[in-house]
Amino acid sequence: MKVEIWSDYACPFCYIGKRNFEAAVDGDENIEVSYRSFELDPTAPAEKLAPLREMLSEKYNVSVEEADAMNANVINMAKQAGLDYDFDHIKPTNTLKMHRLSHYAREEGKEAELTEKGLDAYFTKGAYLNDNSTLLELADAAGLDSEKAEAVLRSDAYTKGVRDDQQRARDLGISGVPFFLFDGKYAVSGAQPTAQFKAVIQQIKEKEKIAQPEKLIPDAADCADGSCNI
Repeated sequence: MKVEIWSDYACPFCYIGKRNFEAAVDGDENIEVSYRSFELDPTAPAEKLAPLREMLSEKYNVSVEEADAMNANVINMAKQAGLDYDFDHIKPTNTLKMHRLSHYAREEGKEAELTEKGLDAYFTKGAYLNDNSTLLELADAAGLDSEKAEAVLRSDAYTKGVRDDQQRARDLGISGVPFFLFDGKYAVSGAQPTAQFKAVIQQIKEKEKIAQPEKLIPDAADCADGSCNI
């Protein structure tokens, strides 16, 4: 089974969804995972933006206190997935550079490692994902070649790959992440609970076992809250 996951490093639900999905997979070597790039705000400047609570207050036209309450709900959701979010120190920024580095990691077979390092750094350690030295530390921790990673960061390498992922998302009608596509035809949107992912995986396995070699008509799972939208 092949699973493609569209996500953004600035999406809190993407990390939660990733954790829940991994718990559902539980080391199943027959499930092959690929990450696809998605930018919630491609126009975001590279410099550090306003604190997250202020950005949410402005975006949703709510008070800062209401934005804090929204964040508290997400933090609690993350804790249920075993994640310790630090929203007070998150540094919102443009994520293109991190996505480009991820495409280099994909080429080197280190995509899963770098994706985990990047999400963890952004949401739990307050990392600034547009700082080359920070990104090089993440690349090194993921087992990538430092010189090659630096060359990627100092160029526009892999930008086309990022844009191709985004175009495919548009072609599929994806407007929010995380978005999980199983075998190119079964879709699950949002940070679903682990039990939901397990049920979907089992359902697909059963359908494919019955249907082979004939392909089934696409059957999308229900979407629910727990996704970041454009």
